[in-house]
Amino acid sequence: MFDGGAALRHQMRGMNIKAGRATIPSQFEQRLAQVASAAEHTLDIVLGREPQAGEIARPARLIEAMRHAVLDGGKRIRPMLVVETAALFGISEPHAMHAGVAFELLHCYSLVHDDLPAMDNDDTRRGKPTVHNAFDEATAILAGDALQTLAYEILAREATDRDPLVRASLVQCLARASGIGGMAGGQMLDLEAEGRYTEDKRPPGLMLADVEKLQRMKTGALLGACCQAGAILGRARELEAGAIARYGRALGFAFQLADDLLDAEGDAAEVGKAVGKDAAKNKATLVSALGPIAARRRLGDLVDEAKRALYPFGERAEWLRACADFIAARKS
Repeated sequence: MFDGGAALRHQMRGMNIKAGRATIPSQFEQRLAQVASAAEHTLDIVLGREPQAGEIARPARLIEAMRHAVLDGGKRIRPMLVVETAALFGISEPHAMHAGVAFELLHCYSLVHDDLPAMDNDDTRRGKPTVHNAFDEATAILAGDALQTLAYEILAREATDRDPLVRASLVQCLARASGIGGMAGGQMLDLEAEGRYTEDKRPPGLMLADVEKLQRMKTGALLGACCQAGAILGRARELEAGAIARYGRALGFAFQLADDLLDAEGDAAEVGKAVGKDAAKNKATLVSALGPIAARRRLGDLVDEAKRALYPFGERAEWLRACADFIAARKS
C-alpha cells in the first residue's frame, strides 16, 4: 500500500497551511484515491444485484436506482475519515471499511432525498442526473429509504466488529448524527430558514448562532460522526475520544462552509452540480451572513482548529491533518 508519509511530512514542515493559501500535497490525494477505490469495491459488493442472505429478492429497478445514487461518484471523504481515524488506534483498513461504507450509504441516501422536488429540486448530482430524474420520484424515495436501512444493517453485521457493544455504539453514533438532532433536524431548520413555513413566505431573520447551529446539524454532524466511528472501533480512551470529537466538529463545520463558498463562487462544470442555488433560495449560510472574505477567514480558522485537536496523536494523524486542508481547498 502506498505510504507517502515521509514525503508528506517533508512538504508540510514549515508550511503555513490556510484555506486558499496552500497547495494540497499530492500524496494525500493519492491516499484518498486509494481509500475511495477500496470503498467503491466494497460498495459495489453490498449493492450487488443478487439477493443476500435473509433477503427474498432485490427488485431490479430499486437496486439500479441505489447503484446510480452511490457508485461511480464522490470522493468518499466519509469512509476516509472512518478509516484514518480508526488507524490512529491500530485498526486495519479492511476492518474499518465496513463502517466506512455504512456511513457513505447513509450520506448517499441523504443526497437522494435532498435532491427531490420537495427539497432542493436538483437536476444533477456528481455530474449526472439525480435519481428522481434518471428514474422517477417514487423510485428515488424508495432508493433513499433502502440505502438508509442498508447502512444500519451493515453496522449490525458481525463483520463490522466482533464485539456487539461496539456495533451497538456505531449504530447509535450514526442514528444520532443523522436523525432529529443531526442531519434530518438540520434539513428541517434549513427549510424553515427559506421561509417556507412563514405566512408571507419570507425568510425569517436568523442570528449568526442560528446559522451555525443549522449547518453543524445538517452536514457537520455526520462528518463528525465518521471520526467518532473510528474512535469507537479503536476503543479510544476518554481523552483520545475527546480530541477526535473536537477534530470532527471543526472539520464538519469547515466542510459545509467550503460547500457554501463553492455554491457562491464555484463553476457548475467543475463542481458537478448547479451553483448559485443558496442565494436564489435565500438560504441561510455563513457566506450570506458574513460575506465571502470573512467566510474564508472563518474557514481557515476552522481548519487550524481541527488540526490543533490532533496534537495528541503526533505524526500518526498526518492524513487527517491533510484532509482538513483538502476539504477547505477543494473545487468540487
